Amino acid sequence: MKALKAANRLGVVFFPAFDWAISPTHPERQERLLYTQDQLREEGIFDIEGITEFKPDVATPLDVYRSHFVFPSVEQVVTDSHFISAGGAIKSARLLMEKRVDRAFALVRPPGHHAMLTVHGSRGFCTINIESVMVEYLREHYGIRRVAIVDTDCHHGDGSQDIYWHDPDVLYISMHQDGRTLYPGTGFPDELGGPGARGATVNIPLPPGTCDEGFLYALDNIVLPLLDRFKPELIINSAGQDNHYSDPITTMNFSAQGYAELTRRLKADIAVLEGGYSIQGALPYVNLGLCLAMAGVDTSQVREPDYRPERFVQKPRITEYTHSLAEQLMAFLDNIPSMPDDGEVDGEWFVREHRVYYDTDGISERRKDKVRLCPDCAGVLVVECRSSLNPLSLGVRVPFGACPRCQEEGRRLYEVAARKGSPYRYVQIIDRVNKVYEHWGD
Repeated sequence: MKALKAANRLGVVFFPAFDWAISPTHPERQERLLYTQDQLREEGIFDIEGITEFKPDVATPLDVYRSHFVFPSVEQVVTDSHFISAGGAIKSARLLMEKRVDRAFALVRPPGHHAMLTVHGSRGFCTINIESVMVEYLREHYGIRRVAIVDTDCHHGDGSQDIYWHDPDVLYISMHQDGRTLYPGTGFPDELGGPGARGATVNIPLPPGTCDEGFLYALDNIVLPLLDRFKPELIINSAGQDNHYSDPITTMNFSAQGYAELTRRLKADIAVLEGGYSIQGALPYVNLGLCLAMAGVDTSQVREPDYRPERFVQKPRITEYTHSLAEQLMAFLDNIPSMPDDGEVDGEWFVREHRVYYDTDGISERRKDKVRLCPDCAGVLVVECRSSLNPLSLGVRVPFGACPRCQEEGRRLYEVAARKGSPYRYVQIIDRVNKVYEHWGD
């Protein structure tokens, strides 16, 4: 019998986080990956030539500070498991950039796509955004600039969207269950990014009950054309698996075969596990399909034990809705309003206020974001926030490619805020031009 060989060398980075769970019976616990590990070994996936398992790296506080304003500090908020989960994503990126693999899949937990630019604790089972930590590591160490993140988790990745809201060089696309029916209640088509990054955020809210047909139609008619237009250097898949028909906390009808086909068509360079809570019924089969599809190996025999195609024929109204959504969304993206309608212009700044609730930790946050309306770059960003856990704090972000004026203004704002007598308890600067990541406070 001829041995199987992968068309694409695939690196699988595995970390189940044995010592971390929200509670012993919470859906986000170590069994999410232990059943997958058993299934992959039982199917002999690592016997396929070209598919190799790797151990994760460990992310550092500096890696986290490139992506987040963390109050009071990274060391006081982030656990060892989160550092290793993010390190697993970084290891996947390093394997790819060092040309040791053609594609990589970070099968790690805890997940991250609900972790926002500011971090006071955990929300949506997430503390730090592991995809963003990985992307910013890539951009700093390998000179990568244009990245596309395609989020296929059933829940809208509001954290990833928030981090890249003002970044025109990161295209964030989220396919998810309509926010009117599921946490976090966001992710609508009019959420398009900040003034200097309009259209770099794209949301595709799909109705409950969407099957393989609807997901693949949205991929072919929205996602792939946008990727072709954007021309990223790398494609990252936030590979949430809670769109599966057996997931206990969502109401979609995606199958392991559908996930495998989506993965084959998307051709992501790196996939990072996000949600998915059908521990026995879905994850072992979906992850097997993803691994085989990324490796370019036949997936036609991947099936859940209870899968019956006749049970998952998409309703005509959902098909009609999905087709209409694709047509209207693509037309809308060709005529984007120049300014968001969720804030106001104050001199040379665009100001936006919003509230964030950390449902996992029960923390409430109030934020005011100010981005400079700069004709020469994406603009320095200033974030002022307070939460039920932390007093008034400030973050300043100087983006890649910032002009001299924005660099100077960012540094000035940080130095003024980080003085004795300042109203801010904690102050942090993320300066991507000069690679300066400082934080101040007691």
